[in-house]
Amino acid sequence: MNAGILPIATPRETRRAMWKLLAQRPGRLALTVLVLLAASCCGLAAPAILGIMVNIAASGGEVVSLLWLAIGLLAAGGAGALLGILGQNLLARICEEALAGLREEVFAAAVRKPLAQLEKAGIGDVVARVSGDVEAVSEAISGVLPAFTSAAFTIVVTLLGLGVIDWRFAVAVLIAAPLQIFTLRWFLKRTAPIYRTVRITEANRTEQIIETVHGSQSVLALGLGGKHADLVASASRETIGHSLRGIGYLTRFYNRLNLAELLGLSAVLVVGFWLHAEGVVTIGAATAAALYFYRLFDPIGLVLGQFDELQKAAAGLGRMFGLTRGTASGEAERTAVERPARGPASDAVVLDKLTFSYPGQRPALNAVSLRVAAGERVAIVGTSGAGKTTLAKVVMGLEKPDDGRVLVGGLDAAAASAAELHQRIAMVSQEVHVFSGTLAEDLRLAKPGATSDELRRVLRDVGAAWHEMLDDGLETFVGAGGHQLTPEQAQQLALARLMLKDPPIAVLDEATAEAGTGSATMLDQAADAALAGRTSVVIAHRLSQAATAHTVVVMDQGRIVESGSHQELLANGGRYARLWEAWNTSLSRA
Repeated sequence: MNAGILPIATPRETRRAMWKLLAQRPGRLALTVLVLLAASCCGLAAPAILGIMVNIAASGGEVVSLLWLAIGLLAAGGAGALLGILGQNLLARICEEALAGLREEVFAAAVRKPLAQLEKAGIGDVVARVSGDVEAVSEAISGVLPAFTSAAFTIVVTLLGLGVIDWRFAVAVLIAAPLQIFTLRWFLKRTAPIYRTVRITEANRTEQIIETVHGSQSVLALGLGGKHADLVASASRETIGHSLRGIGYLTRFYNRLNLAELLGLSAVLVVGFWLHAEGVVTIGAATAAALYFYRLFDPIGLVLGQFDELQKAAAGLGRMFGLTRGTASGEAERTAVERPARGPASDAVVLDKLTFSYPGQRPALNAVSLRVAAGERVAIVGTSGAGKTTLAKVVMGLEKPDDGRVLVGGLDAAAASAAELHQRIAMVSQEVHVFSGTLAEDLRLAKPGATSDELRRVLRDVGAAWHEMLDDGLETFVGAGGHQLTPEQAQQLALARLMLKDPPIAVLDEATAEAGTGSATMLDQAADAALAGRTSVVIAHRLSQAATAHTVVVMDQGRIVESGSHQELLANGGRYARLWEAWNTSLSRA
């Protein structure tokens, strides 16, 4: 099981958050309660009218009276049914609207989470929360919660009706309550952890499926299809095993509820016989009391039985609220209270004795200090594992330093809100995603109001003349299910988005590393166009990018070991000079 899953709200936090969500519509919620209460009161009329009819028949009363009572019985039943349907629809609509808002909050919270936390949790956990968990809650809201609420009203009103006939009938009904309460507590105690575990194991299964599909080419090329199928099957078996345990408890739960109903009905019949024999109640009243309890069978069974579905929904809600917990308020609080420290106006990026370690590993960054002046381009080079990408993540605020600080555009990257930070800095990484939609829609993610002329201009600036040859131009559908862009074209698209967003500071994390030799020059030129006029930190895999930078910083094992211009470092004959010689030798052999 994934130990790095995202937070899960406690049951108390879930109840509090759900009530707060529903309370945003107080008027409609009050109307729904009144309608459901009226429906339950109409349902009370049927046993009472039947009891009166029994008394009339036993005393030889007029048939006309029975006819009018029968009409009243039909009217009460019809009104109760209509009001019940209306109340359930009102409640379902309120809850569905609340769920729609919650779904948006969950998605927004997911994209605001630190990248490292999302990577540790795995994409399966995130996908499960915005899909499977939402589906479980939606099913409960549309099919369970309205009926559950209506049944709960019916139980309360019916018990009051029994008390009106004679308080001893209400006492007789309560004989079944201890067994019902004990059974429910026994069931909830054992199944609540099971349903939480099922949601987690389903997320793990989703993770395995997504990883297999995402890496399908490698899986097929290496002949790992059978192994990955076994991993998915193993995750599925784990989920099924926990689900079957829950079903076993559910079966025993219903058996005990049936026993409680038998005890309760027997008690009501015995009390009715005794009270009628004593002349306290009529036979019609005793009949009405028995019918009242019989009428409770379905709502009590529904209320107790639907706890199973509600628990599944509660498990999903706990995971959804866990993702949103403290996200918005925490960011607002940081913005309002922790006024980020401001650095020197001339330095766009300042790293001051920066130290960072991944859990259980040696420091990836060790006392790194660096200043990038406004308008300066700094290239970070070094062998694999030197700490270059980690440095980029910390500068972007995706990772929080263990010690030291990072100032970006005058803001403390660790303390500033994501919104503030993203106004000042943006990153293009080696892994570029092409979003499904038209080419224009993909570009406008960076600037929603951009005109078509602006889109064409930035595409031309990064050398993406290929867009003019597409069948539908900017309206060509790209991404999954659409026109597939080459890796080089995807990189040009990402650089064009950077130009549209137009941040004062940019970070390129090996953005041209995957380019072939023929495309390298083209992408280097595209990167130059995108970075023109802005402060930039370039994690350079290709040393051709380092050669054009104002300053080259060489890293090794999390430390800066050299720094200077390209010509200065070549003249020094140190580590950078050796890297440059090795890189040029590899190009000549290619």
